[in-house]
Amino acid sequence: MLDKIEQLKKEIESFAIENEEQLENFRLEFLSRNGRVQTMFKELGSAPKEERAALGKAMNEAKQLAQQRFDTAKESLTSSESKSISATDDLTLTAPEFPIGSLHPLTKTLDEMKNIFYRLGFTIADGPEVEDDFHNFTALNFPPNHPARDEQDTFFVRKSDDPDMMDLVLRTHTSPVQIRLMENTTPPIRSIMPGRVYRNEAVSPKSYFLFHQVEALYVDENVSVADLKETLITFIKLMYGSDVKYRLRPGFFPFTEPSLELDIWWGSEKEGKWLEILGSGMVDPNVFKAAGVDPEKYTGFAWGMGVERIAILKYGIDDIRTFYENDIRFLEQFN
Repeated sequence: MLDKIEQLKKEIESFAIENEEQLENFRLEFLSRNGRVQTMFKELGSAPKEERAALGKAMNEAKQLAQQRFDTAKESLTSSESKSISATDDLTLTAPEFPIGSLHPLTKTLDEMKNIFYRLGFTIADGPEVEDDFHNFTALNFPPNHPARDEQDTFFVRKSDDPDMMDLVLRTHTSPVQIRLMENTTPPIRSIMPGRVYRNEAVSPKSYFLFHQVEALYVDENVSVADLKETLITFIKLMYGSDVKYRLRPGFFPFTEPSLELDIWWGSEKEGKWLEILGSGMVDPNVFKAAGVDPEKYTGFAWGMGVERIAILKYGIDDIRTFYENDIRFLEQFN
């Protein structure tokens, strides 16, 4: 009789169940009141007493196998049926719309500026955001009593009265990268220095304690103010269009001499105004000496501009804080 039970198990396992009709046939064949499993239990009474325990155990295994096979097949058919009527399986339906991310306006502006400088033959240099006093101030010809060295204008990471311990600051401009580049590179040098800078300023629509700068440095023999002027004008026209109205005027910076500031006209002819967008000049000989470059042999120019200022003018944004609020309504406008 054990052989008969094993044969029943094999038939239970091999029974094909691919639809609801076959599932019902399986139930009638094995699990119904008159099914083969119940019929087998009825025959247990005629078996010898000494074999009943082993036969009963084998019969229970066959019954559990049939029930498990039935439940598994029923669940599989039910899930398949649900899936077959799911709307997602209708290939004729329009695909759902997903929100599309985009580059931040500052990133878009910075990328455009980089591409312009690439066309002008400049490379990109980078440096640390935590700088020592020498590279951030001294090498750039800032005098010891300059206001920028005060805690009211600069974030100090370490400030010490010990003359052997150099102060550390969050860089206030990317000019220290110029010093590091000249310390480690033999001219000619033609490079830009993009990056974050920090200043201890009150937060307002026009100022923020964090912003981005792009500075440029060109060092070679016989570099003149004419080269500086031509490069500035070319950049402005590529950035704002060939019809942009601009002016150059004298300025002052500790690290350049002579120094120039560049303004562009923004707005209508009657109601517009001049807006400063960058400062520039010929690199001061003292800066060359601090960086180990011979000022008798080489000359060069440098300039710096704020990425936020360029983006504000380009996109007509009136509050610098908007760039850092991560308001999805604002960012979606730049898809």
